[in-house]
Amino acid sequence: MPELFDAIPHDLARAFAAYERALADDDLVVLDGSFAPGDRTMRGDGAGLLVGHDAISAFRSARGGVAARVIERMEYRPLGEGRALLVSVSRYLSGGSGLQTQVWERIDGRWCITAAHVTARPAALDRSVWRVVGDPLLPPAQDGPLAGTTVAVKDLFAIAGHRIGAGNPEWLRDAPVETRTAPAVADLLRGGAALRGIARTDEFAYSIAGDNPHYGTPANGTVPGALPGGSSSGPASAVATGQADIGLATDTAGSIRVPASYQGLWGLRTTHAHVSTDGLLPLAPSFDAVGWLARDGEVLERVAQCCLGGVSTAVPERLAVPIEVIEAAQPDTRGAFEAFVGELAASGLVDDIPRVSIGELDDYREPFRIVQAAEAWRHHGEWIAAHPGALGPAVAARFEAASTVSASQEASARAALAPLRERMTRLAGETVLIMPTVPGPAPARTAAPVQIDATRRATLGMTTPAAVAGLPSVSAPLLTVPSPLGAAPVGVCLIGPPGGDLALVQLARRLAGLTLDRTETP
Repeated sequence: MPELFDAIPHDLARAFAAYERALADDDLVVLDGSFAPGDRTMRGDGAGLLVGHDAISAFRSARGGVAARVIERMEYRPLGEGRALLVSVSRYLSGGSGLQTQVWERIDGRWCITAAHVTARPAALDRSVWRVVGDPLLPPAQDGPLAGTTVAVKDLFAIAGHRIGAGNPEWLRDAPVETRTAPAVADLLRGGAALRGIARTDEFAYSIAGDNPHYGTPANGTVPGALPGGSSSGPASAVATGQADIGLATDTAGSIRVPASYQGLWGLRTTHAHVSTDGLLPLAPSFDAVGWLARDGEVLERVAQCCLGGVSTAVPERLAVPIEVIEAAQPDTRGAFEAFVGELAASGLVDDIPRVSIGELDDYREPFRIVQAAEAWRHHGEWIAAHPGALGPAVAARFEAASTVSASQEASARAALAPLRERMTRLAGETVLIMPTVPGPAPARTAAPVQIDATRRATLGMTTPAAVAGLPSVSAPLLTVPSPLGAAPVGVCLIGPPGGDLALVQLARRLAGLTLDRTETP
């Protein structure tokens, strides 16, 4: 490599070489020092653009070191006094090459990167997103309204000729090969979609963060360095990064709505039991619901029309904001949501949007948690007890707690949920509830466990009311808020009456159109 530096100023060559060594060693201190301080430094790659030293640092600390490589070509162009452009070609020892383009500036006597763009080597199978992938894995069963689209299926659904992996390698090893394909998968194939592959899930779908200790954490396709949201993290990331058009997923306590919000997607949790769960590995059948993720509302509406037979209960014309949910949102989310509601009111096409009470969120979350835990242990406890050490720490702790739930505790929790279910169903029959989907933007992948736990608790408070009542709930990517990793999406959630799934998606699209039209009008 020394001869590559012949035309480069000696001190700049040393700074570049130190940066390359730090990449190989994953030396975060040196890497942080290589990028210029301040909020104007930039780093971009195929996953998106990071602006500001802090955002770049947070992303890098979650990424880990790069694969072993050598620099096989360098190009240097001076840009003026104390400024230079470096373009380097990397050859990876495991195969493939990449390109990095950097603007270096001399700041306070030393060279720092002020802008960088990385063109990575062509990706092989991303095992954090996919377990099995094809081109396609299964073709469409016939022509239909979904022709030309591809589907990422969460690794909980039966597909003939394949095993269900459930996000755990030991479970996958023991699982039988399925002889039939789940109806929810077959519906999409009959609609003309092709199956792209089987996408990852958090272990047994018992999480909403999106991380997996066995296969890695899928990328957040919108906010580099952020958690993707789970447990439908694989399908969500596949859709957000353009590797599939539709994600077939499940939502027990928010596992469609949370990743949709975190990654700027449209996501629909359908009315409980309105889409068949045959061939689905359960977590908590009282709450498990099938649904879909898409990058835009038009595709989600087509999927809902196709898979729900084009039939929908009408939804109320009035909107209302649940007081307890908006109070649970983070300040930036609350501010963005209130501005969104103001835009709706200013459009003149939406009546006044009142506030209503749904009751304390803890009253939903705690009995939900107990019933979910009891059912999860009933379905998986025997296998888990026979495979000590098979689970990652977070999910293992949840199952350990689930093993202690008594029959009387479960009965009491079910009794507590009954009036809450009635209350939510009554409210959804009178008005469409509108709220932020989650408290705030996706946490960074480097967030401390205590922060992740606090986010999980706050999120479940906002997502469980719809799950308790088995109501359809759609998350639309209509808010943008600041985060340590840059501007980030937060969803706006609509909850409607049982069977109102398709009408709810159509309403969400109309509301999105109202605010978009007003924003774009000079």
